[in-house]
Amino acid sequence: MKKNKPSLTEVQIDRVIEMAWEDRTPFDAILVQFGLSEQEVIQLMRREMKPSSFKMWRARVQGRSTKHSKSRSEEIKRFRCSRQRTITNNKVSKR
Repeated sequence: MKKNKPSLTEVQIDRVIEMAWEDRTPFDAILVQFGLSEQEVIQLMRREMKPSSFKMWRARVQGRSTKHSKSRSEEIKRFRCSRQRTITNNKVSKR
């Protein structure tokens, strides 16, 4: 039985792509926020990106332990760099 896939707006698709490119954002964060599994993110990236960009992204992600929560260090508990600004409702909050 297939589960219902969430329908995403263009803004949400852009954010998923941005999160997928970020080194410190694990696939689990995308799953929690958008309901997309790692395989669904890969399919979205393949569909939305140029073939050369997709190949470059896949090569980058496959070597990253930080993209997979199970292979991350126990010391890393955040989804983003500690120096990255917080984004709230499309506005960057000041420190």
